[in-house]
Amino acid sequence: MEGFDCDVAVVGAGPVGAVLANLLGHAGVAVVVLEAAKTVVGHPRAVGIDDEAIRTLQSFGLAQVILDNSLRNVPIRYHDSAGRVLAHVAPTGRPYGWPRRNLFYQPFLEERLREHLAAYIGVDLRLGSQVTALDQDSSGVTLRVRTDDGDARVRARYVVGADGGRSFVREAAGIALLGDTAPVKWLVVDVEKDTWDAPYSAVYTSPERPAMTIPLPFGYRRFEFQVREDEDPETVSRLQNVTSLLKRFYPDSPVPPVVRNDVYSHHSRTAASFQAGRVFLAGDAAHLQPPFFGQGMNSGIRDVTNLAWKLALVTRGLAAPRVLDTYDAERRRNAEVMVTFATQMGRMYKPRNPFTERVRNAAFRGVQKVPGARDYILQMKYKPTPRYTEGLVVGAAGADRASLVGRAFPQPMVQTAEGEGIRLDDALGAGICVLGLVPTLAASISDRTAERLRAHGGVLVQSVPASAYQRGSAWSADVPADREVVEVVDIDGGLRDLLLARPADEVYVVRPDRYVGAVCRAADLDRVLGRFLAALEP
Repeated sequence: MEGFDCDVAVVGAGPVGAVLANLLGHAGVAVVVLEAAKTVVGHPRAVGIDDEAIRTLQSFGLAQVILDNSLRNVPIRYHDSAGRVLAHVAPTGRPYGWPRRNLFYQPFLEERLREHLAAYIGVDLRLGSQVTALDQDSSGVTLRVRTDDGDARVRARYVVGADGGRSFVREAAGIALLGDTAPVKWLVVDVEKDTWDAPYSAVYTSPERPAMTIPLPFGYRRFEFQVREDEDPETVSRLQNVTSLLKRFYPDSPVPPVVRNDVYSHHSRTAASFQAGRVFLAGDAAHLQPPFFGQGMNSGIRDVTNLAWKLALVTRGLAAPRVLDTYDAERRRNAEVMVTFATQMGRMYKPRNPFTERVRNAAFRGVQKVPGARDYILQMKYKPTPRYTEGLVVGAAGADRASLVGRAFPQPMVQTAEGEGIRLDDALGAGICVLGLVPTLAASISDRTAERLRAHGGVLVQSVPASAYQRGSAWSADVPADREVVEVVDIDGGLRDLLLARPADEVYVVRPDRYVGAVCRAADLDRVLGRFLAALEP
């Protein structure tokens, strides 16, 4: 790296920036992380972490410790203005291997992420480092950094701005932030030593003052109240008035100590581009959304999960630089969809008047009487799931709606050859994986294609039935002697069910971010895999 301090400079060490640094460090990329603050913010901002984000933490070994200190699969209740429950949303499925809706304490997450960075020799976390200038040229990016010891210079091949909604990196790169800011404001209140025995989140819709409450780990609880148009935000946020708002939730006991009471505006904005040359945006620097669906941080983690493996391949010389152009093509549209969805959810919280509330309530309860629609609501299937139709995907444009091309691959439990039960990702490895659901995987690709796959760090993984279903040795037959294949036993039948539902989808090309890059019959694998690898190569 002559002339460079690092492969990638990450500006911002909040959850999104710290997750990116962990992903890159785990992949062996040299990283400098620049964070203006010297300590973690002492109060939570994001409060929900979903199964997709936990899956990303799994990839570098932090999933379980975060989940062990979170409230798992917490249901959410929606109420009308009379206090009646409209819906009790309690998702129980684990399509990606983890609980779908979890509540966490952000300072704890950030501390664990930063501690984990110490495990990587190539990651340098620099706190108290304020980026003041950014200049890029054809070979790299130069950052000017202000520290307590004076100004410094960092030279990187690529820069990722994960520095929040007021991103310096976004402004310096000349990228516009499109969208608008809601005229109404919300009061956010956090209490400690909570005494209200309500192990669920709750939304109280109302034409007058919508509100919500969210239990958090370690005895904290979040409340949010909409500020009325005729109210002064500064007056509403005074402790006396905050205590009065909270008293309805604690009618028979003292209100817990308030540790935070701030008024916020909600933004619905997306950057015009997530890339400008060698500079990329992620998280709040790239998109801002209201907190009504708890997807702000989770969307940011999806950003860096998409970007990290591409940066790793390119900086290690395993993929062409043009691969990085697919980040904007894949992530920006999906981020816009989540911003729009969260904004629409917020509109549901405040009906225009009592009549529109009655109409909404009747429609909402009627829909839940339809079995399929009820499951759609109660299992949170209404959450938009990303599907990439452009970028590093083969055949996505012509695929039917049920196809997994461009979607996240599920994560069932499997068993290793040694008999250990593990989640599928732990068997797939950190690179590109070709996963076969039929017994002809290894023999379906040519020596040349197999060599190209190995050159990109890819592996072959063969799913085999549980022992009770096996008949003879057909699953291990015809494997070339020089072809290494990892076998996983489909102990829970999750992979079997995929094949039963879509018999023609015999082989999946699974990207390092666990999204499906291609699907085909085994007989077409050499051609289809060749097309996918060609998209990575010069």
